Amino acid sequence: MTGPLKRVLIKLSGEALLAKDGFWLDAAVLSVLAKDIAGVAADGYQVVVVIGAGNIIRGAKFAAAGWIDRPTADSMGMLATVINSLALESAIVAAGAPALTMSAVATPSLCEIYARQTALQHLSKERVVVLAGGTGNPFFTTDTSAVLRAAELGCDAVLKATQVDGVYSTDPKRDPNAVRYERLSHDEAIRLDLKVMDTAAFALARESRMTIIVGSAHAPSSIGGILRGTDKSTVVSP
Repeated sequence: MTGPLKRVLIKLSGEALLAKDGFWLDAAVLSVLAKDIAGVAADGYQVVVVIGAGNIIRGAKFAAAGWIDRPTADSMGMLATVINSLALESAIVAAGAPALTMSAVATPSLCEIYARQTALQHLSKERVVVLAGGTGNPFFTTDTSAVLRAAELGCDAVLKATQVDGVYSTDPKRDPNAVRYERLSHDEAIRLDLKVMDTAAFALARESRMTIIVGSAHAPSSIGGILRGTDKSTVVSP
């Protein structure tokens, strides 16, 4: 691992919440993720979470269809992250950890508006902070939002929970000869054109010298296992 970690931002894919029958939310998956996050908080980590909205809407895909403009489609996606964040907040609280949602898009009747100093105060009180609304602006992904907030809040690393247990040379689901990496530098990941995050997010990670940890969140307690070093992951560091 990258040394002692105290404050981590966990980036979850919204698509991970999609039920097999096509419903936008799989309650069992949500519960497993929430228990894992609550366990990480109980281990003494200060935890920030950013979750995408791919189980509900992808703004870029909607805009590409041509009948809705990109800023509007992205705004719909930002609102969808509020839905996912509120669901995750409730599940984390049910799992025994204090949590709250803060949104970069103002929805004051639903959750707090994101402010850096307020978020830091919540973290100091051992609350899990779930950040919704992306950056509050169109054209930026939740990957970019995750790295931005991690840098703002002084996180030690971003843990990107994905479908696979690390970064591979090619898609391991399609290529049985794909090579898995244990550790990479930012420069190596760029030179090898590895899809760690989208371009803007990874550029920001390199500029802010933010460590990115990539691993699978499919198994129960896998997020905790990655942070403890007992589960496989790839560490991308300066």
